[in-house]
Amino acid sequence: MTLSRRLLLGTAAAALSAPRARAQARPKIRIGVLNDLSGTYRDTTGLTSVVCTKQALVDFGASAKDLDVEILSADHQNKPDIGATIARQWFDQGVDAIVDVPTSSVALAVAQVAREKDKMMLNASATTTALTGAQCSPNTIVWSFDTYMLATSSGGAMVKAGGKDWFFITADYAFGHILEEQTSKLVLAAGGKVLGRVRYPFPDTTDFSSFIQQAQASGAKVLGLANAGLDTVNCIKQANEFGLPQSGMRIAPLLMFITDVHALGAQMCQGLTLTESFYWDLNDRTRAFTKRVLPLTPNNWPNQAHASAYAATLHYLKAVADMGPAEAKRSGRATIERMKRMPTEDDCFGKGAIRADGRGIFPAYLFQVKTPAESTGPWDLYKLKVTTPPEAALHPLGEGGCPLTHL
Repeated sequence: MTLSRRLLLGTAAAALSAPRARAQARPKIRIGVLNDLSGTYRDTTGLTSVVCTKQALVDFGASAKDLDVEILSADHQNKPDIGATIARQWFDQGVDAIVDVPTSSVALAVAQVAREKDKMMLNASATTTALTGAQCSPNTIVWSFDTYMLATSSGGAMVKAGGKDWFFITADYAFGHILEEQTSKLVLAAGGKVLGRVRYPFPDTTDFSSFIQQAQASGAKVLGLANAGLDTVNCIKQANEFGLPQSGMRIAPLLMFITDVHALGAQMCQGLTLTESFYWDLNDRTRAFTKRVLPLTPNNWPNQAHASAYAATLHYLKAVADMGPAEAKRSGRATIERMKRMPTEDDCFGKGAIRADGRGIFPAYLFQVKTPAESTGPWDLYKLKVTTPPEAALHPLGEGGCPLTHL
């Protein structure tokens, strides 16, 4: 495997800082933001997640509380082997927690390394329910959204609106498979049909035209997009080029972020429904958080993944302060347990908690994209349609096969 120059430089910098850290009297907490800095998820996670993680340190007042915290970042390129290698190197060099980790296959690999090393993965953006189900770990937290929530909210809303005959375009890895399967169950339970599906190579596909033509030919009334990031953007753009909305076929993006909507524009996305667990204009607290981070990310406003990176880091710092840095560094599993026992509260999600399986307990919001006439600015894009409470948005505890729920 060939590692990128960015990774090698980042690893070297971390290694050089280690001797200095050991010479200090107080333990240094090291947090690595591991995500996609160059590929299909670069806007939905990327540098904005790094900015939001750093904002958590500022808002917590780490320096004033005498906490010495270092933030590292690296690009996993959406490849599980690269993600696992970075995680292993970071943990061996003293990193205590890895934050963000989009791409479910990468997150599952990093979670395994964190468990092996007794470190922590605070996941902000991978959506597979396997992370809190059969492959759950006492060293992992999944903050605010997953495939069950997305299928229930976005898929469920489309089915209730009469969209019962579906065709799926699916990213061919764990996230896409599970999102397609969970949405299909809703469709079939409502008496609908799945008339076809195509699974495309991820992350190496940019031309979706042949898949869209297959969807048109199927006779389905709904095109379900079991993908995310630039893949979703490209699918919607190409579907419009082929005239799907004009022909009466509805597009159902099962995971779409405000960054994607902004990239396409309200003209193309108007009327689409989608689910997020955070929106910058949801309330006074979300607006205040967004105002604080915008100076460092003015062209990429925060979405639910960025907000989750912030909130998970903030809650982790609260646990570190509660336990003491030396104790928190001793065991990632023990620190996760402390985080589960502490209620969560932050400007992005308000009050919440973390379940035994590691899933954050927060509501889901079904939004509809505004028309250009309704929007007052480039990022004024959503109107709230339905709030789904946590007890309906999260898969029932104990049904996912997580052994932690039986302890």
